[in-house]
Amino acid sequence: MATVSQVVSPTTGSSECPPSANHSGHAVYGSIPPVFERQEAALLMILGFGGVSVLLALLHRQVRKRVFHDDNNVDTAFDAGGRVSTSLTAVTVASQFLWPGDILQSSTITVKTGISGPLWYTVGAVMNIALFPIVSVYLKTRAPGAKTYLQIMYARYGRAAHILFVVMALMVNLCVIAVLIVAGVSTIKAATVDASDEFCVVIIAVLFGSYSFIGGLGTTFYVSYFNAVLTFSILIALNIKILYSSDSTTGGGNIKNLYAHIQCLQGPTGNENRSYLTFWSENGFVYAFMGLCVSASITYCDQAAWQSRIAAKPLQGVLGFLIAAFIWFAIPISISTSAGLAYIAMAATNTTSVLSPSDIDEGLVTPFMAERLLGGMGSVLILTMIAMTLMSTGSGEVMAVSSIIVYDIYQIYVHPFRKDQDAHSCILCGKTRPVDGADEDSSKCYCPGVLTCDPCRRDLESSTERKEGSNYEHKHYTCPHHGLYRQYQQDMLSYKSWCILWVTVAIVPLGIAVQMSGLKLNWTMLNGFVLTLPCFPVVVLSIFWSKTTGHGVIAGAVCGMLGGVGALLGTASTYPGGLQLFQKNTSENLCVMAGAGTSIGLSVIVCFVVSLITHKIHTDADVENEWRKLRDIDNPLHPWSELYTEDIPDLAVGERPSVKQLEQAFGRARLAAYIGGLATLVLCVGLVPGVMLSLHVLSETQFTVWTHVLQWFCFAMAAVVVVAAPVEEVVQVVRRVRANNSERRQKETANSAYNLKTINSAD
Repeated sequence: MATVSQVVSPTTGSSECPPSANHSGHAVYGSIPPVFERQEAALLMILGFGGVSVLLALLHRQVRKRVFHDDNNVDTAFDAGGRVSTSLTAVTVASQFLWPGDILQSSTITVKTGISGPLWYTVGAVMNIALFPIVSVYLKTRAPGAKTYLQIMYARYGRAAHILFVVMALMVNLCVIAVLIVAGVSTIKAATVDASDEFCVVIIAVLFGSYSFIGGLGTTFYVSYFNAVLTFSILIALNIKILYSSDSTTGGGNIKNLYAHIQCLQGPTGNENRSYLTFWSENGFVYAFMGLCVSASITYCDQAAWQSRIAAKPLQGVLGFLIAAFIWFAIPISISTSAGLAYIAMAATNTTSVLSPSDIDEGLVTPFMAERLLGGMGSVLILTMIAMTLMSTGSGEVMAVSSIIVYDIYQIYVHPFRKDQDAHSCILCGKTRPVDGADEDSSKCYCPGVLTCDPCRRDLESSTERKEGSNYEHKHYTCPHHGLYRQYQQDMLSYKSWCILWVTVAIVPLGIAVQMSGLKLNWTMLNGFVLTLPCFPVVVLSIFWSKTTGHGVIAGAVCGMLGGVGALLGTASTYPGGLQLFQKNTSENLCVMAGAGTSIGLSVIVCFVVSLITHKIHTDADVENEWRKLRDIDNPLHPWSELYTEDIPDLAVGERPSVKQLEQAFGRARLAAYIGGLATLVLCVGLVPGVMLSLHVLSETQFTVWTHVLQWFCFAMAAVVVVAAPVEEVVQVVRRVRANNSERRQKETANSAYNLKTINSAD
């Protein structure tokens, strides 16, 4: 038999099985020869990838400034204007979910479980991506003005729960960044001569934050498109070399040779017939559960996922996430099936040295096979692919942390515009907002809307003239209602930029600390999110269930966290060596499952029970009052109602739509979320796995068909990425330019008519 880290003989004596080159049973561990000097790697990644990203950032900034006229707005930095197209949302979400760990770790899973691993791993993750649009539609309906999901926790439950979930949200970001650093450093070091940890971490930090500092969140959409195109191009080139060439020197070369080598090997315990070519695998099912848990934490607890969803209108966001599920599905399952299986075949024939178990756990299978098949160019391509995923996912995390600091720490606890702000109070005057339809009351807030405020119009005209003049000064606004808050928001623009810069800088000491800790990618991927999983159920309940209380979410999150960690450590202590072999034993499948399952289960049960005991919701009026807290999350200078004037034509200028109007406007989005989510689950979680499970151990024909289906699906998703996103973005920009021209002509006509009327009156 042959394991993933040693080379041995085939398990049968059949003449159909190719002979092994080494029957000693002892492995000759190899490595990936570096192809770059340090200065070459730095120039390629910082000036090459980083330089292109900066150019894209400048392009996006000019589009927002000259076409959409909203660049001078702190909210735009974190929601990209709120009108991102469907295809660009899909590409960005897929790119941000595509961690370097997916490219690297998925091949490791293949080596450890066989062909089943990639399928079950992706199935578990796709379930959350497909269901997230349903949750996000309710978020946009009930809290259309929220920029972070933590603002919902503050509006509903107050400071205690908010502080707890700010800490948990930052823990999620810390886990994601740690995974990115571990994967990025291992790949850069493998391809670069004498690359130190510090050198790699600095490069990663520059890739994360350089273009985000210039263009904010919107830039990540443009850069993610560029990254996705390069990633698919490299993936297709690598798959063609592995599966459709005549080179069989590594045990692969084409699908027939690949099958011939692998079908003779004895696979892991728990696989049907101990075969690598079966989807009946106990370890594969475990990876499905772990993929489900890890992706749940990332999808529902990571602010990066929410901000990508908030950046699009409801229907575009729903469709974008659903398409993203298929785009993301295509990449890890395609590359892991080809690269992972090719490595197993190579290990069987032992035509070259193989990786050590430690290197496999670090996720070096994909880079190793790329170098063996394509030489130095393979290392360059994999390094490029990893750099692309680092840029997309890393920049999203930088923006996520920055948005939490700006909206949920600085504006609430450090430098609030109005201290002790109540959820129902106007931030401008401090008075309670009137209930829709209630009689006028002098004690209530009746501040004029910014869109109909004449002093604000004069302030903006005056500030534009000063900005265009040679003696531009710091703005001073005179509107008695909005002036001070406008100045406050102007100061926030500067703070936002410094925040992004310092978050980027902080990645360097964090990365060095992570590397000094000796964490492996496999451990980080599997265990890093047990602490944050309790956040997932309570966030969903907070959006769906009006009776959820602050006591419930705090108790659920804390009990889930403590229970999950306790179950993880308790199970790990039963293995030989106990907790002294911490990384090894806490990475065991049963330990991770125990920790994740206990964490989610306790969180749901405790939150639900405590909320039932402590809630004060008894009437429909109580329910309406609870949800009104979320509708009142708004920026008075850029009200969320302005975003939906196109969707609700009868809406007056400055008028806030009712809940009923929003539900009608979002009806198609909600229907698309339910139908699309269900269809995705049926296809990716039901139909495809069901068919593959019915085949048991694959024959050569079945293996060939499965491999062809994966590759053609990958080609199809690549076509969607390359063509759809730029076409839809250009169409959207052209439409806005035409609308701007139409508005300008109408204004000029109105001014001409006014001047003519003035002249006639004088005569």
